[in-house]
Amino acid sequence: MSTPGKELVRLSNISKTFPGVRALNGVSMTVRAGEIHALVGENGAGKSTLIKVLTGAHMADPGGEIFIEGQKTDIHNPAAALTLGIGAVYQDVMMAPHLSVGENLFLGKLPRKGPIVDWPRVHQETREALAQIGVDIDPSVLLKDLPIAKQEMVAIGKIVHENAKVIIFDEPTALLTNEEVEQLFALIHRLKEAGCGIIYISHRLEEIFRICDTVTVLKDGQLVATLPTSELDEERLISLMVGRKLEEMYSIDRQQPGPVVLEVRNLHRDGVFRDISFQVRQGEIFGMYGLVGSGRSEVMRAITGADPLTGGEVFIDGKQVNIKNPKQSIQQGMAFLTEDRKRYGLALNMSVNFNVNMASYDAISNRGVVSLSKEAGRANHYVDEINIKTPSIKQQARNLSGGNQQKVVIGRWLACNSKLFIFDEPTIGVDVGAKVEIYRLFEELLKNGAAIIVISSYLPEVMGLSDRIAVMSEGRIIDEVPRADFYVNGVMDEERLVRLASGLTA
Repeated sequence: MSTPGKELVRLSNISKTFPGVRALNGVSMTVRAGEIHALVGENGAGKSTLIKVLTGAHMADPGGEIFIEGQKTDIHNPAAALTLGIGAVYQDVMMAPHLSVGENLFLGKLPRKGPIVDWPRVHQETREALAQIGVDIDPSVLLKDLPIAKQEMVAIGKIVHENAKVIIFDEPTALLTNEEVEQLFALIHRLKEAGCGIIYISHRLEEIFRICDTVTVLKDGQLVATLPTSELDEERLISLMVGRKLEEMYSIDRQQPGPVVLEVRNLHRDGVFRDISFQVRQGEIFGMYGLVGSGRSEVMRAITGADPLTGGEVFIDGKQVNIKNPKQSIQQGMAFLTEDRKRYGLALNMSVNFNVNMASYDAISNRGVVSLSKEAGRANHYVDEINIKTPSIKQQARNLSGGNQQKVVIGRWLACNSKLFIFDEPTIGVDVGAKVEIYRLFEELLKNGAAIIVISSYLPEVMGLSDRIAVMSEGRIIDEVPRADFYVNGVMDEERLVRLASGLTA
């Protein structure tokens, strides 16, 4: 990696106190030209608060200082931050979806010729701004009609158009495919080579090691360390963040497998997958691993009735079932926790109370009238039982962290008395500490007699958790690997599973 250049931003002794909470306590951080600087820590570590201070959304407590290219500066609002060359790109693209790409780039300051908008200039400058970052998008297309990845590119183009020198990326890959992630990384490297300073926030530690030059670690609102990425490995970084070693994350109590809960025989769906057969037993974690497009999630969607099957048989507790829709799968004791929980797993604008109860209101209703006391009682029970961090059960789900949103979904299925839990990418967008809490929940589910299927693209996770792994490639199960075969000389044999998933069986 290239040597970082001059100092662009220096945060010195930044503290921030909210009523009853000290969110930051004396944090310092420096970002240089041509540097990709990771900011990591668990949820609640202070990352978001520090970024909000830098971007003018929060004012730091007295005593903290911000320097822009060596000059002490006060940043009172986001517009002032952008004027000073500081911009941010967030996981949820924060622009106007019903306006065009060009209108978003010039939002609030459309150029005019007299009383008329100068559309030729808008389109020309938009094309030029996007060309600077290697992107070709029609300026007249509505933002909402673009894929999320291209919406992010427009957000980056807008910041570049504003001449930002320091660009903050907050969980930018959470909703992107592997190919889109590669495009984003190529763009970030172009910005780095152009002399921008990048602050990169991600729960995906593999991304930190891949693209970042420097890492600053926060814990409980305090600075733990700032180190070159070259001096760290994943185990040491996790230890700095949460005080635990890597192997401890997956060290759940394993149960003796019981009776078969789910069996599928020769499932196929034309053009998607074929010849799918496996069993899942009570008390075990059955992993499914494969590259994007291998058919893993599609198999689970078909089993739970979200997509139709062309053929094959499904058995629950030894009895053949014909599941035509998700409601029937819920009645059979299945819980499918989707990969995109924000779109399909949660009612984001509704309360924790509603989200916990939403799949089982029949159980607390009498002739269509919901018992409000039972509704609140169940929600409070699961908030306590699985440690959902929320001010109250009336809090909207959108205001919770990724880890707590996932716990709300788990609480919902516990309320349904589910016996088979299917987790599709269970810790996507979740910090390391919350991952450990979710894995402890897996442990409790198994102790209580549940069976678990885990679909994950992250090999250490699926190997660390599973008792067996079915490896899929091009719509087929290539092999089923028992836990005893995951390791070679005590080390995870990730290469074997990657080769199988790539179709390289030799």
